[in-house]
Amino acid sequence: MVGESMGMPRMNGRLLGWLLICDPPRQSTADLARALGVSRASISIATRLLQANGLVRRAVEPGSRGYTFELDAGVFTQLRADVQFGALRRLLERGIAIIGDEDDPKATRLREARDFYAFVEREIPILIDRYRTEREQGKEATSP
Repeated sequence: MVGESMGMPRMNGRLLGWLLICDPPRQSTADLARALGVSRASISIATRLLQANGLVRRAVEPGSRGYTFELDAGVFTQLRADVQFGALRRLLERGIAIIGDEDDPKATRLREARDFYAFVEREIPILIDRYRTEREQGKEATSP
């Protein structure tokens, strides 16, 4: 439900949660469907979206006709959120260009969103590097 509150389909949140804890870490479509009590079609749709977002990796198992899916433990530090936010920033800049005047009141929301995404695009790589450094120094994550 947490994923759903952030705009993720519930099935994707369930699948992501399972892949964070399952053993073995690689699961076939049938394994995932059985574990989550859903259809293989639901798994197929969910894995496609998670793959597209770089959260899940698909692999071919030797001797098998199907695929397995896994979530690499380091996936969250390898996300290219800066790239995704950059795409949003560029889209907003195009919107401002269409309006023709950045100071036009009609561009207020576009400017605010563009500035936010530019900030996030710039800061995400810095935060990921800082996290990696802290992990290498043996610091554990704690609640804020």
